[in-house]
Amino acid sequence: MNKSTQHWKLSTHISEYDEAIVEAAELLKQQQVVAFPTETVYGLGGDATSATAVQRIFDAKGRPADNPLIVHVADQSHVEELVTEIPPIARKLIEQFWPGPLTLILPSNGTAAENVTAGLSTIAIRMPDHPVALSILKAAGKPLAAPSANRSGRPSPTEAVHVAQDLDGRIAGIVDGGPTGVGVESTVLDCTARIPIILRPGGVTKEDLQPLIPEVIVDPALAAQGSKPKSPGMKYAHYAPEAPLWLVDGDVSFFQDQINQLQAVDKRVGVMASHELADALDHSRTLRCGSRNNLAEVAGNLYGALRQFKKADVDVILCEAFPDHGVGAAVMNRLSKAAVQKVIQ
Repeated sequence: MNKSTQHWKLSTHISEYDEAIVEAAELLKQQQVVAFPTETVYGLGGDATSATAVQRIFDAKGRPADNPLIVHVADQSHVEELVTEIPPIARKLIEQFWPGPLTLILPSNGTAAENVTAGLSTIAIRMPDHPVALSILKAAGKPLAAPSANRSGRPSPTEAVHVAQDLDGRIAGIVDGGPTGVGVESTVLDCTARIPIILRPGGVTKEDLQPLIPEVIVDPALAAQGSKPKSPGMKYAHYAPEAPLWLVDGDVSFFQDQINQLQAVDKRVGVMASHELADALDHSRTLRCGSRNNLAEVAGNLYGALRQFKKADVDVILCEAFPDHGVGAAVMNRLSKAAVQKVIQ
């Protein structure tokens, strides 16, 4: 592990020639790992063609070795170097959605380090839509494996301070490019199947995809207990806050009853809710995630809210269940993984 982690804070005007970008890229060329912002969450980058660099990602995160990683690229030529083919539908998706929060599963040609793909015959690739990420990728001159820059199981980081909380002293550097935008990870779409399959809902929704690919299905493993997801970041428990999270699906009075019952047995209750629900509840420890009418806002605030509640302050967190459509599908996917108990009216 790194005894000290270098920190850089960037202005809004960024190029691959900025001193911070050059220094971070140099560390990556030395097979070190560096955290940087993308439009979704902060990623922990390492040379995707170096087994040594990739192992440093796994070690820093405490991530199981059979959990594959997403590779980030700055231009399509790097995709060509990593795969045996780019199916026609994948080319259409690249043209429409890259750079952006869409990861494509494609057939690997073995150029990436074996521990990137965890022994699978496929590889997950995306092009991030963030000036810092793209500048670092260009300066490093390599595709970078870059899962979320947090300790495994913790909420993903949407600010550099979240990265430091989890990984300071464990990685070579953290590039602070400010808060991220989308707030939940990229959508993962398997383009090797006859009908493309959403393996992980994210910033590009099923509704976004359907005009381009009318036939698209959602992986049954996302809903079926005991099924084995094939996507990076989906096999193990994720996103858990320090205190147990309960997902509450019900109206205002039902939600208030859950709070009252827990407080009656001396439990300190934290609440994560929309503006609409928070206004209707009688409770002081409430964090607002955004409006139920703006699920993109909820997604952007989700991980930051999960990190705010500390075990020292609350015994349990009650979280509102949000509509499961559009980007709400990604929000509910993450909350379901974070929750230890779901309360249904």
